[in-house]
Amino acid sequence: MEMVSITIDGQKVQVAKNATILEAAQVIGINIPTLCHHPELRTAGKCRVCMVEVEGARSLIASCVYPVSEGMVVRTTTSVVREARRLVIELLLANHPPDCLACSRNLNCELQTIASDLGIRKVRFDGERKNYPIDTSNPSLVHDQSKCILCGRCVRVCSDRQGMHVYSFANRGFHTTVVPAFNQGLHEVACTYCGQCAAVCPTAAITIKDDTSLVWKALGDPSKHVVVQTAPAVRVALGEELGLPTGHVVTGKMVAALRHLGFNRVFDTTFSADLTIMEEGFEFLDRLKNGGKLPMITSCSPGWVNFAELIYPDLLDHLSSAKSPQQMFGALVKTYYAEKAGIDPKDIVSVSIMPCTAKKGEAAREEFNSSGYQDVDYVLTTSELAMMIREQGLDFNSLPAEDFDSPMGISTGAGVIFGATGGVMEAALRTVYEVVTGKELENIDFKAVRGLSGIKESQVEIGDLTVKIAVAHSLGNARILMDKIQKGEADYHFIEIMACPGGCIGGGGQPHVKSAELRQKRIDSIYECDSCAPIRKSHLNPAIKELYDTWLGKPLGEKSHHLLHTHYHPQKRS
Repeated sequence: MEMVSITIDGQKVQVAKNATILEAAQVIGINIPTLCHHPELRTAGKCRVCMVEVEGARSLIASCVYPVSEGMVVRTTTSVVREARRLVIELLLANHPPDCLACSRNLNCELQTIASDLGIRKVRFDGERKNYPIDTSNPSLVHDQSKCILCGRCVRVCSDRQGMHVYSFANRGFHTTVVPAFNQGLHEVACTYCGQCAAVCPTAAITIKDDTSLVWKALGDPSKHVVVQTAPAVRVALGEELGLPTGHVVTGKMVAALRHLGFNRVFDTTFSADLTIMEEGFEFLDRLKNGGKLPMITSCSPGWVNFAELIYPDLLDHLSSAKSPQQMFGALVKTYYAEKAGIDPKDIVSVSIMPCTAKKGEAAREEFNSSGYQDVDYVLTTSELAMMIREQGLDFNSLPAEDFDSPMGISTGAGVIFGATGGVMEAALRTVYEVVTGKELENIDFKAVRGLSGIKESQVEIGDLTVKIAVAHSLGNARILMDKIQKGEADYHFIEIMACPGGCIGGGGQPHVKSAELRQKRIDSIYECDSCAPIRKSHLNPAIKELYDTWLGKPLGEKSHHLLHTHYHPQKRS
């Protein structure tokens, strides 16, 4: 790679010839503020907060888009630069709602942080405030155009990474907005509810729909028995919201915190992830042996399911009929658990803690009431749980570790790795191999399906069968695979698709990160949990065995079919 030498604030640095000034500054630890720039999205150069002086240039330069050149001399902290940055931020604040203390992004807002870092204590301008109605129609997201700073991050992530093109710029000048086509509500357009727009938004223009007040109300009702399930990916991200390093595993502290909040039982979604493997694995074998529709595609990710229903309605029979772990758990809470605990299911409130904003929409689907009640009543994201912990005044880091409740808190390492891209596939292969061959699988780490490559392909020998598999994460990569299936070019038997980057660990409800390296830390922690687990195969989970022996009967049996499987239907949204 060809390198060039430049000087930034008196420091010499060598960087790749195709680097930008911003990237070069980061190499030597110089922080240039940005708003429109996001390291994982294509550059835009819109906000001009990152302006610097370049010797010989007639005006200030946007460092996020300007390439370096041999001998370039850059100054990032001159009085002219500082005043220009302050001017840009003050002009944004002059038109921005002044409700920071009551804003959901207070103390976690990039605009607020930059204003503070630049020492802005008073805004010199009194601009016209934007005043748009807040769109709360989407089950997962809230869109408040009044707080939009027109950075375009949501436009880029939705179009470039997810391939959905929900947002675009409309109107001109002061009246420019970022909206869905024809200014429709987010419930009317082809939104998959993945929440990646909220994950990259620097302000509170797009946020997660806050359901914490509903859960507080349920916890305060003595007539209700409130149970909670926690997804695998939450345990490796919750700590980030509460002062711990990225990827720190907080399972035991999280359980303790949930009990302090008042939940009657604290269960683990990993239990129903093991159950999903049983149902989905046996479904795959049934399709493989009896000429069923192949390739079979996983159905754990509701953002992906929405995408398939919206964009590929003709291919829905490829999806596994198995419900997601969240929904399997919800169905069992109000049947199996209610029966064992002697509680009337109408008095049970089922709450889930998820990394995924689309889970809110999934729980609200009309068909998910096979228990006779809505299977999951409320879904909170990782970030919402952190809000509740702070509101309760808990010193999270001082809490002693506690265990999940039985029986629906017993799980395996295979269930935990659902939180990472490739994890569902790996967990399924561990079980399918032993079911087919009747032999113990010695090397259970299927490393070919791990990692952050957008699409991974492999083949696995299972007895006399050669099973061809693929794994994709992010909807843009899902589209590539689905187009191949549609054209008859997909030579696969089994495919795993997750809507979000890195899988559930990169869900829209997780603490925001700006690099693949940080997502990889969460993934590493997921696999650490797996490697330390006493049981690492779903079919060996004693609680799952008991469930089938005493209540369900067998995988794909009549009871399982009624409670644990579903069907998909085309969605018609513009």
